[in-house]
Amino acid sequence: MEGDVCSFPPESSDDHSQRGSVASSATLSHSQDVLIYLFGDSVVHLSVEGLGNVTVQELGRSVREALHVPECAQDAFAFWLSSPLLELQLKARHQPYKVCRQWQDLLYRFTEASEEDISQDEPCLQYRRNVFYPKFKELQIEDEGVLRLLYEEAKHNIITGRYPCDPEHWASLGGLSLALDEGTGLERQKLTSAIREKKLSSFLPAHVAMASGGLFSTLRGKSSRQAGLEQSLLEEYRKINISGECQQDSELIHQYLRTCHSLPYYGCAFFDGEIDKPAQGILQRVKRKAVAVGISLEGVYVMDVKDKHVLLGLRFYELSWDHSSPEEEGDSHILWLEFDGDEDGTPVNKLLKIYSKQAELMSGFIEFCVELRSVSEGGAAAEIDGDSSRSQQASGKDDGDKHGRGGRRGMLRRQSSVVCSRVHSLNTINYVDNGKEIKCLKPKRAASFFTRQTSGPMYSSVQVTESSEQG
Repeated sequence: MEGDVCSFPPESSDDHSQRGSVASSATLSHSQDVLIYLFGDSVVHLSVEGLGNVTVQELGRSVREALHVPECAQDAFAFWLSSPLLELQLKARHQPYKVCRQWQDLLYRFTEASEEDISQDEPCLQYRRNVFYPKFKELQIEDEGVLRLLYEEAKHNIITGRYPCDPEHWASLGGLSLALDEGTGLERQKLTSAIREKKLSSFLPAHVAMASGGLFSTLRGKSSRQAGLEQSLLEEYRKINISGECQQDSELIHQYLRTCHSLPYYGCAFFDGEIDKPAQGILQRVKRKAVAVGISLEGVYVMDVKDKHVLLGLRFYELSWDHSSPEEEGDSHILWLEFDGDEDGTPVNKLLKIYSKQAELMSGFIEFCVELRSVSEGGAAAEIDGDSSRSQQASGKDDGDKHGRGGRRGMLRRQSSVVCSRVHSLNTINYVDNGKEIKCLKPKRAASFFTRQTSGPMYSSVQVTESSEQG
């Protein structure tokens, strides 16, 4: 997320502000050591003068010089402050040291973490992919060092399950990782030894590599599963070498990135939230499910954190949205997503409530992405749309919209795919009464409940008909 989508909290004397804001005298004018972390367990070590006032823009020049990032690819990366509790993408004018000093304030404002967790949390400064960098530009990069940085981040998101993917994709990506780590043209025995030495979780998503057969599974059954996964990796590795030609690492990385680009949430900024689970009975209390909300230049994706699949994926023209803040003690911050659907064959508008203290951030981030897309008809929006079409051509898949308009669904859109929306499993509010209050009624309106919508081709609410009006 962008650090200033929502402004940072002001100085405060509240007990929660244990670090408080930075005093004006804390300029740290002498030389200080700074560690900038990269994916793949690499670190850039810099000595910085005046750390207290150094900006991201100034720090970026030093990091690009240390990593030999060419000028043509400098926009591919950004600085992030990251911890297990919160991730912030910083802008050029931000001063990382001062944002770090505000970290506890940000955690109290945007997370549900306990006081103990907040007091112990500390962010690290990362140099990683810029969420606003178009995907198609990645495939134009030839510098192997830059490609390696993008690959390491993509691989991290695949094996940690942040980017859910289907078996044919994680197997293919695992084979490419094996070739990049061990080289091409190796014999089967050496490859098997390398896989067992590094473990399957180095190449495959952790929830796949570590999955067990359940409480009553036998050691033999687990061993058989491990052997099957090893065999899948070996087969994918053989496909890479089938031509008999030794491929360069840059070619293998391009293949890896192209496969990742077929995942609609590649390059998203991610936010934490919860949604209501469908009630299982009349008297059962409604419980909540943890979700990750991915937002990119293309749309919004709600993913099940536990089961590693998409619950809802919407392009910006398929939705309208807003957020609400608590009015009373005990109320929640909510991001509202409105989209079209059907109820027993009748077209309805669906409302999904996402509970999150980051709701305001998510709403602002969506708005920023929408504005960026509509800067000009021939500018950024055209490039982003070109990005989508190039990715579809590269993956050989038709990316028709989620409701069946505008094209045939490709392999990724089949119902069993982790990428396919599972609207039927969502606990949504299906009707809105004239935008005044939310009720379970048949639709009576011709306009969206929310005012925040895209310009140009956009989400269109259900139109009122005689048959759909309440009797």
